[in-house]
Amino acid sequence: MTGPLTDSLRKIARGTGIALVGTFVALLLGFVIRLIIARYGSEADYGIYSLAIVIMMFAVTLVSLGLPEGVARFIAYFRGKGETGKVKSVTAVALQLTIFASLISGVALFFSAEYVAASFFHTPELARALKIFAIGIPFYALINILVSAFRGFDRMEPQAYFQYILFNALFLLLVGAMAVLNLAFVNLFYVYVAALVLTFLALLWYTAKKLPQPIGLVGWKANAHVRKELLAFSLPLLVTALLAAVMLWTDTLLLGYFKTPEIVGLYNAASPLARFIGDPMGLMLLIFTPVATGLYAQNKTFELRRSFIISTKWLVSLTLPFFLVLFLFPEAVLNLFFGAAYVSAAPALRILSLGFIISNLFGPNQSIVLAAGESGFVMWTALGAAVVSVVLNFVLIPPLGIVGAATATIFAIIVARIIIGLRAYRLYKIQPMSRNLLKPIVFSIILALLFKYATYYLATITWWILLLFFILYYGIYGLAIVLTRSFDHEDIALLLEIEKISGINASPIKKVLKRFL
Repeated sequence: MTGPLTDSLRKIARGTGIALVGTFVALLLGFVIRLIIARYGSEADYGIYSLAIVIMMFAVTLVSLGLPEGVARFIAYFRGKGETGKVKSVTAVALQLTIFASLISGVALFFSAEYVAASFFHTPELARALKIFAIGIPFYALINILVSAFRGFDRMEPQAYFQYILFNALFLLLVGAMAVLNLAFVNLFYVYVAALVLTFLALLWYTAKKLPQPIGLVGWKANAHVRKELLAFSLPLLVTALLAAVMLWTDTLLLGYFKTPEIVGLYNAASPLARFIGDPMGLMLLIFTPVATGLYAQNKTFELRRSFIISTKWLVSLTLPFFLVLFLFPEAVLNLFFGAAYVSAAPALRILSLGFIISNLFGPNQSIVLAAGESGFVMWTALGAAVVSVVLNFVLIPPLGIVGAATATIFAIIVARIIIGLRAYRLYKIQPMSRNLLKPIVFSIILALLFKYATYYLATITWWILLLFFILYYGIYGLAIVLTRSFDHEDIALLLEIEKISGINASPIKKVLKRFL
C-alpha cells in the first residue's frame, strides 16, 4: 500500500520541478544567446564576454553578503518556530544591506576597470565591458534578495519566472535585435544591463503584490537583533559563496591570465553545457535548504533523512541521461551548439560532465549541514576546496590548457562534496546511497555504452540522432528502474500526485509497474 507523499517531499518536488522547468527554459534561451554571440562575434569577443560575466558574478556574490541563503533560511526558520513578527523584517534588513554594499561595489569596479583589464588579463578591450556591467551589479544583487524571500515561503515560481525565464527572454530579444541591426559587439553589454533593469522592475512590482509577508519599512536602528542574527549566519556564507565562486570560476579567470581570450571562449562552450548536469543540484539546494530547516526546527529527523534520500534519487534520475549524451558524444554536441571551431573543447566537456554527475550522487548534503546552523563548517570546507582549486589550476592550466582547468575544478568540487557528506552523516547518519539508486545507474550505463559502440561506424552524428539518443537514454533509465525493481513508495506517491494535479491518466504506467512491485 502506497502512503501519501509527505508534505516536505511535495514541497521539494513542486519547488524543484518549477525550478527545473525555469532553468531548462533559461538554459535553452541561454544557448540561443550564446550561439548568436559566438557566431556574431569572434572567439576572442566571446572570451571577453565570458570573462566579464565571471568578474561581474564575483562582484555580485561579494555584495550579496551571503544574505540570499540567510534570508531564505531565517524566513523558513521563523515560520517553523511560529515567530511571524521576525519574518516581516528579514527581507527589509537584507535589502538595506544589499543596496549599500552593491552601490560601493559598482563604483569600485567602474573606476578600477582599466587596471583590472590591463594588469590581470592583458586585454584592454575588457575594460569597457566591466564599466558597463558595474551599472548592473545593484540590480542583480537586489533580484537575488527578492527571490530568496519567496524561497523562504517555499515558493520557487518568482525565481523561475523572473530570474531564469524573463531575464533570458529579454536578453535574447535584445541580442537578436542587436544582431539584426548589425550593431557593434560592445552593445551586447548594454543590452545585458537593460535586461537586468527591466527584470528587476517587474520582480519588484510582483513582490509588492504577491509576497506572503509584505516588506516592512524599518529604520536602521530598528530590528537590530534580526540584523545581527541574520549577519551572524550570512557572513560565513558570504565567505562560503566567494570561495565557491573561486572554486567554480578560477578556471575561467586563470585561463584568461595564462592563455588568450580565444581559449577562454573554447572553455566556455564546454562549461555551460556541463551545467545541464550541475545546475539541478544548485536548484535542489535552493528549495531543499528551507524545507530541511523547517524539519530541523520541528525535530522531524526521520522525515529529513527520508526526504534527503529520495531527493538524491530524483536528482540523479533527472541528470543521468544528460550526462550520458554529453560524455559519450561531446564532439557532436559542441558542433551542434557552437560550431566546428569549438569541437576541440570536447575533452574538457567530458571531464566536467563526469565530475558533475559524481557530485550529484552525494545529494543536497550541504542543506543538511546548513539546516543545523553550521554555516561555519560549510565555510571552512569551501575554503579548503577553493585552495585546492586555485593551486591545481595554477599547476595544470599552463601545460594542459582547458583540460587542466576542467580537471582542477572538478577535483575541488568532489573534495568539498565528500567533506560535507561526511559531516551530514555524522549529524544525522544521513547518506544518499541506496540499492534503488545504484541498481538502475549501473544497468543504464551498460546499455548506453552498448548503444555508443553500435554507433561507432556512423560517419556523422546529426542533431536528430543526438535528440534520439537523448530520448533513448531517458527511456533506458526508466526501463532500468522498472526491471531492477528500484521504485520506492515515495516514487509511486509522486506519480499519483502528478496524475491528480495534471489530470493525465497514468493507468497504463501503473499497470506496468504493478508487475514489478
